[in-house]
Amino acid sequence: MTNKIKTIFTCNECGSSQPKWTGKCPECGAWNTMVEEKISKKASKSIGTAKRELQALHQPVSRSIERFATGVDEFDRVLGGGFVDGMVVLLAGEPGIGKSTLVLQVLANLKGDRFLYFSGEESEEQISLRANRMRISDSRILVACENNLENIQYHVETQKPAVVVIDSVQTVYSDAYDNVPGSVTQVRECAGTILRKAKEQNFIAIFIGHITKDGMIAGPKVLEHIVDTVLYLEGGKTNFYRTLRSMKNRFGSTNEVGLFTMKDIGLVPVENPSEFFLAERKKHVAGSAVAVSMEGTRPFLIEVQALVTQSSYGNPQRTANGIDHRRLAMLVAVLEKRSGLPMRLQDIFVNLVGGLRIDETAINLGVLVALASSFKDIPLEPSAVFIGEVGLVGEIRSVPFIEQRVKEALKFGFKPVYIPRANLKQLKGLKADQIIGVDSINQLFDKIF
Repeated sequence: MTNKIKTIFTCNECGSSQPKWTGKCPECGAWNTMVEEKISKKASKSIGTAKRELQALHQPVSRSIERFATGVDEFDRVLGGGFVDGMVVLLAGEPGIGKSTLVLQVLANLKGDRFLYFSGEESEEQISLRANRMRISDSRILVACENNLENIQYHVETQKPAVVVIDSVQTVYSDAYDNVPGSVTQVRECAGTILRKAKEQNFIAIFIGHITKDGMIAGPKVLEHIVDTVLYLEGGKTNFYRTLRSMKNRFGSTNEVGLFTMKDIGLVPVENPSEFFLAERKKHVAGSAVAVSMEGTRPFLIEVQALVTQSSYGNPQRTANGIDHRRLAMLVAVLEKRSGLPMRLQDIFVNLVGGLRIDETAINLGVLVALASSFKDIPLEPSAVFIGEVGLVGEIRSVPFIEQRVKEALKFGFKPVYIPRANLKQLKGLKADQIIGVDSINQLFDKIF
C-alpha cells in the first residue's frame, strides 16, 4: 500500500495550515510566514481512543490539585509552587545557557519513583559526566539517547514514570511521517502525542526547546499554545547569573521571576536579589543611582549607571544595556527639553549593573537621575533611592506596588526614598522624613543637586 502524500502550507507564526500558498496567513494576518511541507503519512489501522464523559461546570472537582515542590526554590516560585500531575512544561533558552543543567537539578530534588530523560543531542555518557560534575548520583533517573517517538512511547508505557524529559523536542520524530526532525509537522505531532499521554497517565512532561536567532522558540507557534507552561531561561554566557521567566502558566502567575547564579555544581538560587545586585556598588561616584524594580511579587534594588561625555564624532552615541534604547532616547529628550540640559552633543551610555534587563517604567526616574548626575558630574547621596515613571512633560507619575518597593529600600537602610507625590497616600505607617514625594523632575533636581 502506497503512502498518502499531500502538500500543505503551515504558518510558522500561529501554526495554522492551508491547502495552498498565500502571502498573508488568513488566521493571524502575518506576512511571508507560510512554509511548504509535503506530508507523507504511512497507512495504518485506525485505533479508537477512549471517550471522556461530559461534566457540568458547576460539578465539584473529584480531586484537589496537589503541588509537587521541586526543592529548587526559585524554580518553584516561577511554577507557582511546584509541578501538578499531568503538567506539560516547555523550557526554552539559548544554547549553553543551562537548560539541561537546571532540569537535572530539578529531577534530583523531586520526589518520585522513576524519572525518564530522553536526549536527542547527547549520549548517555555525556549526560552522566554532567551529573557527576554536579554531584548528582540518583538511580531514579533513567537516561537514554533516544529521539524516536514510538520508542519513547514504549518506555513510557513500560516504566510508568513520574516525569518525562524530552531534550529537545525539536529533535523528536515519528515514523508515521517522512518529514525531517524539527519540521513543523514533526514538532507539532510529536509534542501533541506526548502531551496527550501526559494527561491520560498523569505524569509530568518537560520539553526542552531550541530558540531561533531572534529569540523565539523554534518550530510552530502551536507548540507554545498546547503546553501548560512556557519558561524562558535568560542571561548572557559571559554573565554568572540566569533569569527564569514564565511567559505562560495555566497553574500559576506569569509575573514571577527566578534568579540563579551559575557555578560548577550547577545553578544556585539567589535568595536575596537586592543584596546580590548591590554587592559591589561604589559610593560617591557621579552617574550612579539606585532604583527599585518589581519582578513578579518581589521587589529588589538595582544600581543604574550612566556615563555622559562630550562626543568626539559627528553623531553622538546612545548605548543602553538593560533597558530599551528607545526609552533611553525619550528620557534624554525629556532632560534636554524640560530641564535645559544640552545633551544633543553628548555620548550617552546607560547600564543596569549585573546584566539584568528590565522593561517596567518604574525605573525611569533612576535612569534619568543617573544621567543628570553624570552630566553635571555631581555624585548623588549614596543612600538615596529613586522610584517613579517619567512623563514627556517632565512630570513624575505614580507606579504600582509602591509600598513593597519602599519597604525593600528601607529594609536595606536606603533613605531618603524619592517617589511620585501621587503615591504618598498609599503608604501607611512609614516615617515621613524617610519618604519624599515629588511632582516633576525640576522639583526633584532642586532637592538633590
